[in-house]
Amino acid sequence: PDEAFLEACDELGLYVLDELAGWQRPSYDTEVGKKLVKEMVTRDASHPSILFWDNANEGGWNRELDGEFALYDPQKRNVLHPWELFGGVDTDHYETYESTLRKLGSGNLYMPTEFLHGLYDGGHGAGLKDYWDAMYTSPQGAGGFLWALADEGVVRTDKNGQIDAAGNLAPDGIVGPYHEKEGSFYAVKEIWSPIHIDMEKLPADFNGQLKVENRYDFTNLKKCKFEVKLVQFPAPGKDVTKTILSTNKTLKSPDIEPHSMGTINLSLPDNWRDRDALYLTAFDPNGNEIWTWSWNIAKNSKNARKYMQTAANDASSAKFVETDAAIQVRAGNVSLNFDKNNGDLTNVTIDGKETGFGGPHLIEGQVSYAGINCSQDGKAVEVNVRYEGDMNYAHWTVFPTGWIKLDYEFGLEGQYNLFGVNFDYPENKMQTMHWLGRGPYRVWKNRMSGGVIDVYSNKYKNNIPGQTWDYPEFKGYYRDWQWVVFETKDTDISIVNGTDDLFLGIYRPNDGENPRNTKLNVPETNIAFLSGIPPIGTKFLRPEQLGPQGQKNQAAGKYNGTVYLRFGK
Repeated sequence: PDEAFLEACDELGLYVLDELAGWQRPSYDTEVGKKLVKEMVTRDASHPSILFWDNANEGGWNRELDGEFALYDPQKRNVLHPWELFGGVDTDHYETYESTLRKLGSGNLYMPTEFLHGLYDGGHGAGLKDYWDAMYTSPQGAGGFLWALADEGVVRTDKNGQIDAAGNLAPDGIVGPYHEKEGSFYAVKEIWSPIHIDMEKLPADFNGQLKVENRYDFTNLKKCKFEVKLVQFPAPGKDVTKTILSTNKTLKSPDIEPHSMGTINLSLPDNWRDRDALYLTAFDPNGNEIWTWSWNIAKNSKNARKYMQTAANDASSAKFVETDAAIQVRAGNVSLNFDKNNGDLTNVTIDGKETGFGGPHLIEGQVSYAGINCSQDGKAVEVNVRYEGDMNYAHWTVFPTGWIKLDYEFGLEGQYNLFGVNFDYPENKMQTMHWLGRGPYRVWKNRMSGGVIDVYSNKYKNNIPGQTWDYPEFKGYYRDWQWVVFETKDTDISIVNGTDDLFLGIYRPNDGENPRNTKLNVPETNIAFLSGIPPIGTKFLRPEQLGPQGQKNQAAGKYNGTVYLRFGK
């Protein structure tokens, strides 16, 4: 490595394996190799960042050189053979989750010098939490190294500046060719944070006392800084996207020694539950932000009712007309058409213009139509669609303000990569999404980390992994969402989520060239409300080989959802 790189590692506290070159087969004979070991070790021995010497990599070692490193190293640091068990340290590459557990129980230190080989959006952050929980909590777990930092690409002047990443051979990083940050970058940042907080949701009896684990090797957390914020979010609307800060104060940093547990008092005001979200930000001793943890304070059902209050029911009544073939419901300038042959919402028109929005369709399972009826309920119109099989019902309430409430229920048993309900909407009409949720990046079942709850905007893009690096991607699956507003060529489509643990699916993400185990085995969807989303694999391992989070979803029982929709500005 370059000396400037090692000096930076010394300053930043990064741990280094200093490696003699070599790969797959010995690259040097013993005479030349001895000279190179002497040059490397005498030059680098004084760097405190270097923990081990590597005698080449992945089978590239000349075993006759193993004793040479100690001749020039006053510390006699261990020599490793990356990819094999040598000197009491097992560095084997790309083990499955189950074989990793066996390695951790073998009695040897286990430190894979490569694991979770990334490809496109797979690997790295996807699967890391399961592996890291096992490795960090094991006395034999000594750490690990992800392959690799950056997608490697060459600008092709013979192809109008196109970046050539050699198909699936080089786009293996957590950042792109120009260090564009992918979703896994932030997942790794959260999972490998030196300050660890294991609280996914706020408990009902939360009193502001938060358990904190110090995973620093040398730094007491009293040297760090913590800030707490309480925020309020805007109601859906692309013109109202600013998060309102209600409380912002610096906390007394807890006195927690390295590798110890403790608590931090968030000192919340009495009315903190009147806010929408709680943020806690940690800064290192140099003032750099380590991570911001965020939690919703209220359930989605309560938040949805709050957002609906902005649509006061002071308009004239919604009306419906029924024929032998269809039911048409009208509220203001919006008209909904329900097909009496299958119960589907077949189209939504606004000012007489068709949008192409329709559904719902059960993504997995068997459905047969059982009937539909419509009635006036005060100023609102109720449309009840009944099904047999795995879909139970879709209950529509059309309010005179133009807001539409959908309650649905289905029952499903079995294992599925993806399940829920889907709505048709032409992809070529989609332009921009504004949304409130945990973002700004999409998630996978085995990569839930790396997001912060806030308001985001994202223009439509049709990313192809390994060919485009415009992040965050548009198509995919989003978590902890409260509302979304789609700007389309026809109109705006606003959707408010009244259901906890419901994912938003936006079309099917593309596969890259020769995707190996990152290929998605899921059906095509458009705008979907999902009770289960897929995991993703790595270059070398299938999702189910990467741990508990990589398994298919186990559907068991009834699933209910409530969403509110509105068409128009």
